[in-house]
Amino acid sequence: MNRTIIVAIWALLVGLALIWLGVWRAWQPVLLSEVAVPKTWSKNTLVRDGVTVAFEVKPLAGSGVLREGEFADVRFRVTDSASGQPLSGVAPGAWLDPETIAADEAQGREQSCKSRVGVFLKSSIGARPLLDLNSYFLLVMNRDASVSVVDPSVSVGGITSTMARIDIKQPPMDWVTPRDNKRVFVSMPTAGEVAVIDSEQFKLTDSVVAGNNPVRLALQPDERLLWVGNNAKTAEESGVTVIDTQSLKVLKHLPTGAGHHEITFSNDSRHAFVTNRDDGTLSIIDIASLTISKQLKTGSHPLSAAYSSLSQAVYVSDGQDGTVTVVDSASLAVRRVIKLKQGLGPMGFSADGRFGIVLNTLENQAAVIDAATDSLIHELDVSAEPYQVVFTKAYAYIRGLASAKVTMINLSSLGEGRKPISQGFEAGPQAPRLAGDLPLASSLAVSRDDNAVFVVNPVDNTTYFYAEGMNAPMSGYPNRGQVARAALVIDRSLREVEPGLYSSRIKLPGAGRFDVAFLLNQPNIIHCFTASVEEDKTLVQHPGMPKVEFMLDKATAALGSPYVVRFRIVQGKQKAQRSGVKDVQVRYFRAPTSRARQVAALEVGDGIYEAPVTLDQNGAWYLHVRAASLGASFDDKTFASVRVLPGDTH
Repeated sequence: MNRTIIVAIWALLVGLALIWLGVWRAWQPVLLSEVAVPKTWSKNTLVRDGVTVAFEVKPLAGSGVLREGEFADVRFRVTDSASGQPLSGVAPGAWLDPETIAADEAQGREQSCKSRVGVFLKSSIGARPLLDLNSYFLLVMNRDASVSVVDPSVSVGGITSTMARIDIKQPPMDWVTPRDNKRVFVSMPTAGEVAVIDSEQFKLTDSVVAGNNPVRLALQPDERLLWVGNNAKTAEESGVTVIDTQSLKVLKHLPTGAGHHEITFSNDSRHAFVTNRDDGTLSIIDIASLTISKQLKTGSHPLSAAYSSLSQAVYVSDGQDGTVTVVDSASLAVRRVIKLKQGLGPMGFSADGRFGIVLNTLENQAAVIDAATDSLIHELDVSAEPYQVVFTKAYAYIRGLASAKVTMINLSSLGEGRKPISQGFEAGPQAPRLAGDLPLASSLAVSRDDNAVFVVNPVDNTTYFYAEGMNAPMSGYPNRGQVARAALVIDRSLREVEPGLYSSRIKLPGAGRFDVAFLLNQPNIIHCFTASVEEDKTLVQHPGMPKVEFMLDKATAALGSPYVVRFRIVQGKQKAQRSGVKDVQVRYFRAPTSRARQVAALEVGDGIYEAPVTLDQNGAWYLHVRAASLGASFDDKTFASVRVLPGDTH
């Protein structure tokens, strides 16, 4: 009897377990989608070659939905598969582009992804991704009240893309950006304000009242406060205005003395050092209390101030006395006065704080100070009337007012008893001084990779790109429609926001499915993740950009056989076919080569076009449709691929 009861109970328990398992399986997808992440919140994980890459696109909106036109953070968490430890400093690359079903079917998903990444790495205008998460942009300060946004990616023809023009209230004078490059602060002396530009969306977001005649801008090292130099005529208004960078509220105005003001800081953000040119003094300000701790006499006409992290001191150059006064940042006392020549002006220090370079406009020289000994070690001839200096890891770049030549000083060749190495290159046909009306903002901008510079020549209105190791600039970007004065690099590449976590904020493209290509060099990993973006139904519907729909019979072709590219041009949700476009061309090339060919396409039906192409080598060929009459961005977003195979294989 007991045995029979036990068997019955056991059977009942098994039955209940089976019923519960069925219920769990039925509800599991719903439970997972609710508990984990919303279905449109893309999240994937790749494990390969001992590395785990967790991919995530997280919308900023509280809805948790990836919706077109909204902002989202693309994040890759890279860890060691065995230990789970984050892999820091690996510098991955990433691109977002519409999914390519035809290419995936023709080549296989993995090979298709590798081919596309190979093309993206070449930065050709005709084969660019929808969003480049490794990109950077160039802001060009104009003579009028505007800033131009340039995409410096270059095609074979040197074509560049001016993405936007940002209008501000009054002409700009100086600018500064935080390390994350998400905002740009721009001084506008005639407006008495500082413009605030959102450099993620490239638009003006605010203008902050910043005292009388705001000229020089500086961010203290912790970036909590923005300091504005006020070149006012009255003693009460001449000094610095301090602005909280988060609230954009003015915290205090400090009268420091008459004349132009240059501003630098101790690296711990405890003290600000402000020069007062006409008073011949240096004001030392306690940042915590925003009060003036000391006024030091640093010569009769101080023109520049720079801080060395190596010697923990501020160096103040005086143009009239020809001296550099060294002020200790701990004791706030003068440590030494270095006697040089009259005519001293701007100065700066190398990133490691070792070498200070002081420009002498009268002598056409650069004096080199060794911060380790606080002594002059070199006097070098440079471009005529030097007035600007910037540093990369390897070089100091010096711009002269009276010469188109930019002088480069090799930092590794500097030192007591050594012979410095200098060279130079021409950045345009004429000297900057011929343009007149120049701002304080630098015409030299260091590239994202810290091994190249952009140089604005205000005379020919062109920004030149020079890469270290070259004899001359590689390319130039004309600033059509405005007059260029200065340049600033805005880095949009993936940033390591915490150990092993690489992130970039993007504006989501139009609704659809997208591939997010990921590249890691060591170990070599290329993989395409997937993300889906939903339509924003609240937007006012408009026809939108024309698009291409390829009508390829097959995604492969036999080597040596004729191949005709057939496609239609459509527009709007109803996909109305666009007929009568006369300038349609097909541009095609074999990956990864950049030697493109081009052929005209003819309309063979209502909005349907054809073009014969010559696919005379094995491999993946990319096809792009171009038509200037349909807009520049139309060219960049229309492509397909064809895999050419030997005749027998095909």
